[in-house]
Amino acid sequence: MPITTHDIRQSLLESNQEYRRLFEEHSRCESQLKELVSQSYWNVEDMELEIGLKKMKLRLKDLMEMIVARYRHDHDMVHH
Repeated sequence: MPITTHDIRQSLLESNQEYRRLFEEHSRCESQLKELVSQSYWNVEDMELEIGLKKMKLRLKDLMEMIVARYRHDHDMVHH
């Protein structure tokens, strides 16, 4: 039975397709952001892309945390 948030996230990665999809999308955004940040020359489009990637990462993280909270709530209800 998962106890920590880390355990819950691991369990969701294995069992929840929606969570796994969000996690993979978040990872893709993170990789793109790292690649972008490593560039020595930036133009306006790069700056806009950075802002867009950061916003997308935050949105995905929020959605993932909602799934974690729902999982925790559902499993707390089972034990009470």
